[in-house]
Amino acid sequence: MKEEIIVKKLIENKETISSMESCTAGYFATTLTNVSGSSEVLLFSAITYSNEFKIKMGVSSDIIDKYTVYSIETSKEMAKKISEFANSTYGVGITGQIGRIDPANKTGNINEIFVTIYNSKNDNYHSFKINCESNTRLECKKYIVDKILDELLNVL
Repeated sequence: MKEEIIVKKLIENKETISSMESCTAGYFATTLTNVSGSSEVLLFSAITYSNEFKIKMGVSSDIIDKYTVYSIETSKEMAKKISEFANSTYGVGITGQIGRIDPANKTGNINEIFVTIYNSKNDNYHSFKINCESNTRLECKKYIVDKILDELLNVL
């Protein structure tokens, strides 16, 4: 499984990872922690479902105001800020809307997810967008995390 390969590579490389998740609500971190040994590499995970808690975790309110909470720019901030907070090699930022328009943030498209993997060793961002067409929220979360694992394998 992809998550097993990722955990193994991180352990071998003596690298760590952290995540700030919004719409996936911890599903990425949960997937990693299903692997024995993940406690050696996953340092911290935050579920920041609201703008308020993204900002408390270091995401600039100016970025959210300028680009919206559902943007690559916000996912970049989330990834970098969680990596800095946890002092991890990699930070993963995930934001988007699954299934319906968020009444608190009426911008953006449903089932359009923005993800960034930040590498603190070289201050590099790997950002991408995922569109999910699944019928349920859970199916969509699984699809999103599967795509993130694919990208993470490429980054590692």
